[in-house]
Amino acid sequence: MTSPDQLAQYLFSGITIGSIYALIALGFTIIYNTTGIINFAQGEFVMLGGMCMVGCTHILRLPVPAGVLISVACVVVVGLLIERLSIRPAHGASVVTLIIITIGVSITLKALTAFITKDSFTYPPFPGPEHVRIFGASMPGQSLWIIGAACCIMVLLSLFFHFTIRGKAMRACAINREAAYIVGIDVETMSFLSFGLSALIGAVAGIMVTPTTQMAWYRGMDLGLKGFCAAILGGLGSSPGAVAGGLLLGLLETFGSFFVSGYKDAIAFALFLLVLFIRPRGITGRGR
Repeated sequence: MTSPDQLAQYLFSGITIGSIYALIALGFTIIYNTTGIINFAQGEFVMLGGMCMVGCTHILRLPVPAGVLISVACVVVVGLLIERLSIRPAHGASVVTLIIITIGVSITLKALTAFITKDSFTYPPFPGPEHVRIFGASMPGQSLWIIGAACCIMVLLSLFFHFTIRGKAMRACAINREAAYIVGIDVETMSFLSFGLSALIGAVAGIMVTPTTQMAWYRGMDLGLKGFCAAILGGLGSSPGAVAGGLLLGLLETFGSFFVSGYKDAIAFALFLLVLFIRPRGITGRGR
């Protein structure tokens, strides 16, 4: 019999994991809405964020705030270079070709990281209490950082898309890229911006998750696929759906691993296939 304290424990664990999936799914959604591309290098942004933070804190011995800023900046530069050097030269190619390019970029980033180091790394949790008691559940302090960072990014993204010129232009591209181009919106600049913004979100996700797990060159694929499943679950192209899909996936994984031990990954991909067959537009009904 599961006690209320255990249920609360699994609930908060699921929300923590789901917050990471939600951030990764948002990265997929931003690029997809602006360019129509599913960027399978999104998971590598997460991996690079964690690995850059390891370098800043372990090798350069920088304080945490400086390490966060430098790591995010480095990953954003990588994202912008990918758009400029890989995606823009293939302008006019089919969507399938562009998706294959992102897969190639993902493989390249993994290979380069593995060439530098094949070890797994972590670093101490961010400053704060080691554990916090909430409704009888014991939450690691880092979980609060993860949930807090995810909430802040979601709020800032909402403000950006609704109250800034660039954000509204990106929303226009998401609704109809051809019409956005006709009314004078620089679609290529919006594509450039979407890759930078997606890389920023991925970097933050990687920085936040690394203290709770081991980060290595191969982790980007695992996290990226989970984020993609969350985006499909919520409805590809829907930002609220990406958040809902990420949280739901995290909760289902956490509770599912409790009842069916050892099948955590199978739950995510089984749910992914189920949604594709039964409700391909996702739980929000706004996917494309």
